[in-house]
Amino acid sequence: MSTAGSPPNSRIKGTVLISRLNLVRQQGGQARLEEVLKRLPPMDQALLRKMILPINWYPFELNLRLDEAIADVLSPEDRTQAFMDMGRASADENLKGAQHVFVRPGEPQFLLSQAPQIYRFYYAVGSRTYEKTGPKSATLRTFGAENVTETDCLTIVGWHQRAIELSGGRAVRVAHPLCVAKGAQHCEYLCQWD
Repeated sequence: MSTAGSPPNSRIKGTVLISRLNLVRQQGGQARLEEVLKRLPPMDQALLRKMILPINWYPFELNLRLDEAIADVLSPEDRTQAFMDMGRASADENLKGAQHVFVRPGEPQFLLSQAPQIYRFYYAVGSRTYEKTGPKSATLRTFGAENVTETDCLTIVGWHQRAIELSGGRAVRVAHPLCVAKGAQHCEYLCQWD
């Protein structure tokens, strides 16, 4: 299931698409979702109108186009926040659902230590590492990911902010000082909380 120009393994789980579609429905119902879908190519619209299965793999490029359309509709004046909100919504939906085993109240480090396994729930290519850097801080690094974009990295920042909050972290900060989309060799996420 690859799109033109994408490597054949460049895929993402259906759970990501589902969380995005649900976020749009929550922010404006079916009418708002139709507004988003109309911004997409006909093939994308047809695929997204079908039942998306959480465990199936879908083209990563489809997710990027959907994210752009959502940001255009929901928050054209603050696209950065729109992408972070998409990540937060994904964490809410998945960590309160099928991936709830990764959340232990009062233990953000446990969740972050599972980053290599969690990565596999979302992406088919690449890997993520975890390094505890203090009692309330950790560094995550992503290696070998395909089609890295600044906007997808913003969704990852939002996902980890919300995931740490769900695990009991307060005043969560996630910085993204190194990004493959900006020429770095890997992506790096510095996580801190109170």
